[in-house]
Amino acid sequence: MKKRIFLWVFTILVALPISAQVLQNIDEIAPFSEGLAAVRKGQQWGFINEEGKLVIEFRDDIYTNPKVDVTKKDVLGVQFPIFNEGLCLIKQTVEDGVPVYGFIDKTGAVVIKPQFLNIYPFKDGYTTGVLLDKTVKGENEFKLDIYEYKFFDVKVSTSGEITDYFENRDHILMTIRRYTTPTINAKLISTGLVALHTPDNGWTIKSLIEKK
Repeated sequence: MKKRIFLWVFTILVALPISAQVLQNIDEIAPFSEGLAAVRKGQQWGFINEEGKLVIEFRDDIYTNPKVDVTKKDVLGVQFPIFNEGLCLIKQTVEDGVPVYGFIDKTGAVVIKPQFLNIYPFKDGYTTGVLLDKTVKGENEFKLDIYEYKFFDVKVSTSGEITDYFENRDHILMTIRRYTTPTINAKLISTGLVALHTPDNGWTIKSLIEKK
């Protein structure tokens, strides 16, 4: 009888998982997207899979917007960190606190470095955004670098390749006191068509397919 009880207890113990991850002190849980859900602890976000395992460690560059504008389709409309076509937004800041955006993949690796002032979600492998091009122009009398900023509406792939440059952008002020997130003046409307907007001329539809 004792042998049977021992075998029964041993069978139960073998059936139980050897160890299980328990996440504690989580402050916020976002909805699942593409099999992962963002979880916040303090000011940092990480990602769990559908088994509850932390697969992307907590980090402070994951983008979220407490003042979300649900009418927007760009970064201003992103309330929670989510994955879209295998990528999730991250944020860094440049001079005077102006934010720039890039993307990590599902391993947490940065696949598109933060370089966009605004960007739409990806669809079918591509999207459009406002690219910040920052180059050193020279030095001032104190031997400090002087930077030149250029801005472009661009088409970008999920691999980070800039496939098309559209218009140069003007009147973007790179001081946080006067800075506002620029609207994106290029919008993909199909695989081979982009709509370009100018304040004076409205929308222009342009083909992205080269004629042979």
